[in-house]
Amino acid sequence: MKSSDASRLTLILLFTPFALWIILLIILPQIGIGWLSLREKIGPREYTFGFGNYLDFFHEPIYWNTLLRTAWISVLVTVLALFIGFPVAWYIARIARRRSRAALFLMCLIPLWVSDLVRAFGWILLLRETGLVSGALQWIGFTSGPVELLYNDITVVIGMVYTVVLFMIVPLVSTLDGMDNALLEAGYNLGGSRFTVFRRIVVPYAMPGIVAGCIITFMLAAGSYLTPILLGGKNSMWFTEQIYDQYVTRSNWESGATFGVLLLVFTSAVVWLGLRLTGQSLASTVAKE
Repeated sequence: MKSSDASRLTLILLFTPFALWIILLIILPQIGIGWLSLREKIGPREYTFGFGNYLDFFHEPIYWNTLLRTAWISVLVTVLALFIGFPVAWYIARIARRRSRAALFLMCLIPLWVSDLVRAFGWILLLRETGLVSGALQWIGFTSGPVELLYNDITVVIGMVYTVVLFMIVPLVSTLDGMDNALLEAGYNLGGSRFTVFRRIVVPYAMPGIVAGCIITFMLAAGSYLTPILLGGKNSMWFTEQIYDQYVTRSNWESGATFGVLLLVFTSAVVWLGLRLTGQSLASTVAKE
């Protein structure tokens, strides 16, 4: 066998599992959901194809208001994760010694050792009316009785930031680690202040990592289910809850598929808008040279 044929065969064997994964678990299910969303029920076991399910969505304000609310909170979670994750990533990539970086990464990974359900119940134990935070506030005299800190938007945002901040830190560390110290020294030698060097040198250099982290955290936040439901309670008004309600509670698979398609399209549009506003492309963000 020629070396070129062996290389081609090796490439095919390596690429086949990835291609099967993408086709069977991503492309085909999305096609099926898109096809199901176009199916309109006109009678018992009678269906036709059209855009009636999409029209019904926009005719119900509670549905698209929930989608906009989910997008707004997801953007807020992404911004907070960026503000929290950037200093951590800067310390790991630029200040910490190389021997301690592994330990710092391990500390960031600890929350992922347990499931979303366990993490959410951890926040419930802390913030419930008889939880540790409420007890501490009573002990120091801030409140005269138990305080219920659960089931509001602030709690949902805190829980989701805690869940997704690691996915902001990792791409930032990867990007900042490649920055040459000579760039920073040149900025200071030219009379730049710390803020100027940060704004004119650090941020543009880290922009691919910032955009990559924002894309990941936004998509994870918008598609989250357990955290907003458990920490937000019955009044959480999260769009994935609407999808679950259509599929499971109402057994209306056509509407559930429609909501899923709309969530995918809407979040993809937000990501595209973010790329346009930052002047980045998806290729340069995913693989920075």
